Amino acid sequence: MSTAEITTSKPKGKFAVSDRLKGQFQQLLAFASLVVIVVFFSVASPNFMTWSNITGILLAASIVGVLALGTTFVIITGGIDLSIGTGMTLAAVMTGVFLTYWSLPTWLGVVLAILVGAAIGATNGLLIAYFRIPPFIATLAMMLVARGLSLVIANTAPIYFPNNPDFNLIATGSIIPGISFPNGALIFLVVAVIAGVILNKTVLGRYDFSIGSNEEATALSGVNTKRWKVAIYSFAGLFTGLAGVLLASRVSSAQPALGMGYELDAIAAVVIGGTSLIGGKGSIVGTVIGALIMAVLNNGLQILSIKQEWQFVVVGLVILLAVYMDMLRRKEA
Repeated sequence: MSTAEITTSKPKGKFAVSDRLKGQFQQLLAFASLVVIVVFFSVASPNFMTWSNITGILLAASIVGVLALGTTFVIITGGIDLSIGTGMTLAAVMTGVFLTYWSLPTWLGVVLAILVGAAIGATNGLLIAYFRIPPFIATLAMMLVARGLSLVIANTAPIYFPNNPDFNLIATGSIIPGISFPNGALIFLVVAVIAGVILNKTVLGRYDFSIGSNEEATALSGVNTKRWKVAIYSFAGLFTGLAGVLLASRVSSAQPALGMGYELDAIAAVVIGGTSLIGGKGSIVGTVIGALIMAVLNNGLQILSIKQEWQFVVVGLVILLAVYMDMLRRKEA
């Protein structure tokens, strides 16, 4: 077996079984937490379990969830991306530019907006891999750049879609006959399956885990870790672009002031789902559960008429708890 094969292969024997069992236990714990939160809000408010509220939760989870899926790939490398919130906003604004200002066909505008997200991710990857700027600093700078560009391009005003009245159906419509199930949630589920296959069954996913586990050893085995980092950040950027399209479709406009704070919910969802902040471990299933937890939590607090400032406090505490749990997992490992 070559050095590269040793580096990228999964652990075998009792160690592989132990890691797999720990990962399954973390996912089970996250799912149990989701059930407890749902039961609590169901008892606290009779309006929580109505179908209209459930579809609202699923629609909210779809945007945070799509962002979290891309962030999972980044965090597994041991990196971080703080630009996904404002990057999503920039993609939404560019959707408005493509469809309203340039009058492009809907499908083409959507594809180009998703590629805008990929370009943001690629820029982050280049800054981190080739210029050796720490991920926190590089993506923090990109967060500010994307926020500024969104405001400049949109002239600080929302962009509407008068020439594309059906654009909002991308997120809020339903293609399932007889069931009011939002397309945004369906897109999230489909994309999650694709992300799971790519993470677990392709060379990109294999090198993703390998770089996060031991980047130096991966590089010494002959893998061009810089190129793969750029590829991973670019791939994650596709999810940012897609989230921007879903956001614009959901609110039927491109709002240049939206996006700040979404990165925290997405990162929290990833960590709650069991992905380690130091890299090398993570799962798409866990991220999906984490996204649902964040969506249910935000929705439940609103249903109970909790003031927004206290909602921020609760979400902040959840993020602290998620990071602390990750520290405990690392200490045990």
